[in-house]
Amino acid sequence: MKHPIRNIILLVSGSALFVALRSRRGKNKLSSAIKRGSMLTRNTELVRLGAKVGATYASASARKVFSSAERRVEIDHQTELKTAAQVSERLGNMKGALMKLGQMASYLDDGLPAPMRAALSQLQASAPPMSSDLAAQVIERELGGDPHKIFIEWDPIPIASASIGQVHRAVVLDPKTGKERAVAVKVQYPGVDKAIDADLKNADLLGALLQQGFSGLDPSDMVQEVKERIREELDYSREAHNQTIFANYYSGHPYINVPEVLPTFSTSRVLTSELVNGMSFAQLMETDQEQKNLAGECLFRFVFRSLYGMHKFNGDPHPGNYIFHEDGRITFLDFGLVKHFTDTEMNTFISMVKSAAYESDIPAFRQVLENAGMLQLNAPVETDEVGTYFGRFYEPVRQDQEITWTPSYASGIVRHTFDRSSPIAQYATVPKPFVFIQRINLGLYAILGELGASGNYRAISKEIWPFAEGQPSTEMGRREADWLIQSR
Repeated sequence: MKHPIRNIILLVSGSALFVALRSRRGKNKLSSAIKRGSMLTRNTELVRLGAKVGATYASASARKVFSSAERRVEIDHQTELKTAAQVSERLGNMKGALMKLGQMASYLDDGLPAPMRAALSQLQASAPPMSSDLAAQVIERELGGDPHKIFIEWDPIPIASASIGQVHRAVVLDPKTGKERAVAVKVQYPGVDKAIDADLKNADLLGALLQQGFSGLDPSDMVQEVKERIREELDYSREAHNQTIFANYYSGHPYINVPEVLPTFSTSRVLTSELVNGMSFAQLMETDQEQKNLAGECLFRFVFRSLYGMHKFNGDPHPGNYIFHEDGRITFLDFGLVKHFTDTEMNTFISMVKSAAYESDIPAFRQVLENAGMLQLNAPVETDEVGTYFGRFYEPVRQDQEITWTPSYASGIVRHTFDRSSPIAQYATVPKPFVFIQRINLGLYAILGELGASGNYRAISKEIWPFAEGQPSTEMGRREADWLIQSR
């Protein structure tokens, strides 16, 4: 749990919705900036377009509820993306940039206007797919044949569509076992790379907008980190490599599952892995609180076990990337946005948590922040104020007691992230290693709040922190302790 990134839009490649969010909290202060150039005008238009696109598909979903089966199919076909040009145009505004924010903002901040939340919610787990013919063209170009010939079975109707690709069910003959195997095939939208590259050109504008709100902020590192990580997501070969690293690390884990990748059927634009069935986040929300508590604990353990155990963070925590199982297990999907940390970076993270959350040594905490370049050296602010300002993000693990995560705490973190009233905000910046890890504060906390997850998260954290020798405090902890012994 680290110092918060200075705004949620660093999580995406464009700056459109940043204008919308900031205008809601400081409309007059942004109005002069919006008038400064055509690029700002373009981004304001993207906000309107994003909302319009979201509303369009929300309307389509509503119409399908009252339609016959044949009419529902017709409506689906009307919204399909049938050419690469359509993909480039529409996904550049919706899926290339805005959707990444929509996936988070739609469930993250209950302070958003209801119409915008409704529109953005359409982007959480699904979106209008490309046509089956267009998907088949990608398969043929990447794997060398028609999907009905490459795969024993191929379902042309996608089971999910996300920010840069859609997923199809298929059956393959596993090269290792010689047996038939059900798989999920993620096919990248042709032209989405060009759309995202176009949006990334606006990343410098994002930095300029941020600097207006936080005068001490140097946006160059953040902007560069955004560009590098987002471009990495376009390479499914990199994602396959990341996913395989996580799958190998968690092999045999009692409740964390990462699907195996099938390299024979994967390229830089197609990713094939084992098919896993289970509950969606919406279905999980219909279960009892005990089940939600288990899910919350599993999510927490996965994020921080990966961070401290692997020095890696899967930086895209949102409900569409998880498949939940009745026994508390979770299958984790989508490893396109993985941050790999150096030993030096990890030592900084560990020192922050140790001084702020474990030992409550605020002077030491301030020194770590200054050494990391997060707080200006000798900034004219009281050390106790520094501890209060940054300490909010450690509240759930500071006390050895059971707590319940709430949506109000999660949305309060977001509002705190946008808060410009504290003088500390004018002397803080976000070094490159800290950019995407702040999704823990913005993404994981939001999901835990939505679940209303309860537990002693201080005790759970002590099992995971590398500087604490905490004994297993839950059944999940005992099972994980056994796995750690066996995996060594």
